[in-house]
Amino acid sequence: MEKNLAQKYNHTEVEEGRYDEWVSKGYFTAGDKSKDPFTIVIPPPNVTGILHIGHAWDNTLQDIISRYKRLQGFDMLYLPGMDHAGIATQARVDARLKSEGISRYDIGREKFLERAWEWKEEYAAVIRKQWGKLGNSLDYTRERFTMDDGFNDAVRHVFVSLYNEGLIYRGWRIINWDPEARTALSNIEVYYQDDPGKMYYFNYKVEETNDCFTVATTRPETMFGDVCVVVNPDDDRFRHLVGKHAINPANGEAIEIIADSYVDVEFGTGAMKCTPAHDPNDFAIAERHGLPKPICMNPDGTMNELAGEYNGMDRYECRDRLVERIKSEGNLIKIEDITHNVAHSERTHCVIEPYLSEQWFVKMKPLAEDVLKNQNDPDQRINFYPERFSRVFEQWLENIEDWCISRQLWWGHRIPAWYHKETGEVLVTEIEPEDPENWVQDEDVLDTWFSSALWPFATLGWPENTEDYQRYYPNDTMVTGYDIIFFWVARMAFQSRHFTHNRPFKDVLIHGLIRDAQGRKMSKSLGNGIDPMQVIDEYGVDALRFFLTTNSTPGQDMRYIPEKVEASWNFINKIWNASRFVIMNLPEGMKASDADLSSLSVYDAWILNRLNQVIEHVTANMEKYEFALVGNELYSFVWDDFCSWYVEMSKSSLNGDNQEAKRATQSTLYVCLNAIVRLLHPFMPFVTEEIYLAIPHTKESINLESWPKILNDLPESDLESMERVISAIQKIREVKNTNDLKPSAVIHVMLKDLNGNVIKADPGLSAILSKMAKAEWIDSLEGDLTVENIHGGNLYIPSSELSDPEEEKKKLTAEKERLEAEIRRSSGILSNPGFLKKAPEAKVAEERRKLDAYNKQYQVIVDRLNVLNS
Repeated sequence: MEKNLAQKYNHTEVEEGRYDEWVSKGYFTAGDKSKDPFTIVIPPPNVTGILHIGHAWDNTLQDIISRYKRLQGFDMLYLPGMDHAGIATQARVDARLKSEGISRYDIGREKFLERAWEWKEEYAAVIRKQWGKLGNSLDYTRERFTMDDGFNDAVRHVFVSLYNEGLIYRGWRIINWDPEARTALSNIEVYYQDDPGKMYYFNYKVEETNDCFTVATTRPETMFGDVCVVVNPDDDRFRHLVGKHAINPANGEAIEIIADSYVDVEFGTGAMKCTPAHDPNDFAIAERHGLPKPICMNPDGTMNELAGEYNGMDRYECRDRLVERIKSEGNLIKIEDITHNVAHSERTHCVIEPYLSEQWFVKMKPLAEDVLKNQNDPDQRINFYPERFSRVFEQWLENIEDWCISRQLWWGHRIPAWYHKETGEVLVTEIEPEDPENWVQDEDVLDTWFSSALWPFATLGWPENTEDYQRYYPNDTMVTGYDIIFFWVARMAFQSRHFTHNRPFKDVLIHGLIRDAQGRKMSKSLGNGIDPMQVIDEYGVDALRFFLTTNSTPGQDMRYIPEKVEASWNFINKIWNASRFVIMNLPEGMKASDADLSSLSVYDAWILNRLNQVIEHVTANMEKYEFALVGNELYSFVWDDFCSWYVEMSKSSLNGDNQEAKRATQSTLYVCLNAIVRLLHPFMPFVTEEIYLAIPHTKESINLESWPKILNDLPESDLESMERVISAIQKIREVKNTNDLKPSAVIHVMLKDLNGNVIKADPGLSAILSKMAKAEWIDSLEGDLTVENIHGGNLYIPSSELSDPEEEKKKLTAEKERLEAEIRRSSGILSNPGFLKKAPEAKVAEERRKLDAYNKQYQVIVDRLNVLNS
């Protein structure tokens, strides 16, 4: 042993400097070709600021898998990287420039990009520091950035290839326009919310007849872009007006009244204004009828020259002024308050403006179909955990629309398209034209998700056939939130399938969102966000990691509850104190090879057999990503079985005169603690390292250790008998307390199994019962006996040794009611055809075993109550 543990657990002292030491010694560097590879590529955080609590959850799940696989002997590659986040980063750099009294337009594109790269370097350093505080076991020798040289090559190659295949095209379409960021957005970068609004009803006069009719709209400012009024051809109210002209009350222009079946006769007034450049449905009507598509707004959300006197005015101010003017002219009929579903930018949260624009698009149908086809191939499908998200993924692909990939930004991958200055010819190429003076490159950049979609394979050197690409692709596991299945997972799927003819990863582990204690989504407006770095400062990263990964099942949201983080800290403190007990009781100079399990006591054999159970269960659940089940199992074993029971039992041997028994218990304590820290290491890397180095060990670091294996050649241990004795000890202590007996008071007990058979007193178990409960276990008791339910049977105590018969009746009545509820619950489950059909056979058998036990215990209680009441 190299060191002793401090008397008190101090997370700051345990964690300080440790991570940098691990990285410097290359513990996380992949490349051992004698091992099978396993790959996780980190979902890249963007370089706009610090990691939030959701990133901490995401990263910790990935790191748990990475550390587990490393312990299992895999050549584990956990690859770090960052995302350039076009819109978000440009907004941050713009804000910094604004604070200096300048804008990007003042300094130009080249200087702006220099400032953006400075931002990237500044915040990349912050993110790396935070990765370290989280304990992420990343291979920094392979760190990537979505705009590094290699990634730029990959992005250009993909764009040009898709263009040459006819899968990328340029065209005029109605897109989602963010007036604040001044860029196009894809459909999934837009969210909808119910906003208060108004419905304006205006009077339209027919030029040829002076007839009047009503048209309603929520966006009067777009009337300057109206080209016609549309009615349904089967609407008798308007059929006679088709072909005539109505006066637009916004500008006095006469616009044609046309017929199109898109208009719903039953909806609104039956007459609809048509603004092809500012509404996707109106655009479709204009395409069918060959109508012009005038744009009445500027890219910044102000009105243009078509708005006449409102030119240059903000769209909402124009709305108010225009409505007032129309009202003064007698053409406003009414205004209704409404609530409507309004599109907002996911980035800036401003209201989206549907806007006619020439953009670059990806044809998605053929790409999506290829992914869907391979989802039916077991060797090529992407497996979702939980499986239900597979259907969510597939449904989105089945209903996919073309993807707008161009963004009107400066920060990002500039589109590799050039336009000839004289001929207008378009040249799409991976390298600059040979005569660059005759060409102008497209000003737009690509959607950030276009490059992020290449993350699983471009990070490994693709399109070059690098050694890393050959060895580590496809990735094994991707961990991400359900909120970006569409943004990212689907796009990685179709880009990987198209360019590598393979799936990007075998498994996708989906987690939910972290909400506050009230279940609300965390947001700046609510002020309920959590900074994981502050939590680490207060409780330590091990406590945060254990909380984040053991309090929610895959795919479910989790509530951040500070008391649960504190409970994780208390658990670590419990482990720490138990470790100090073990270390203090190990022989001086003990080595790992000195452990001798040849002369085990009944409780030594019990805890080691329980350890074997735990290793088996934990390993099985780790493979299924069921980390909450793993956490519960480890918590119960460490806190209850090891600390609360075995440590107490071990004191008999440790303080006894039998040296052989003492050595066996010392060895058992060591073997258990050594396995515990290795089982917990993926969750708590820092405290487990500290404890590992303080006990006999064979490796320089726990990072180099192996996953615990089942212990062979153990003496058979009747786990059921030990569980029964532990339950009896708990019940005896409870009975003594209820009956005002001193803990040291000796009472006599008899044990029976569920079938009413007397359980003979075992010398080893009897000694435990005597020491820990001050009870004498005998094979036969006469006279009036109090009965108590225990695990796997019943406990009998002479009533004469207890002081309160009425209290016994009260307790037995409560127990009877509890068992009745359990019998109803279990019977209900077992009478449910759905449960019997869908549940695993083992689960059905276990439920039947429980019901049988409940019924037998219930009968014992009823019999005793009948005696007491007779």
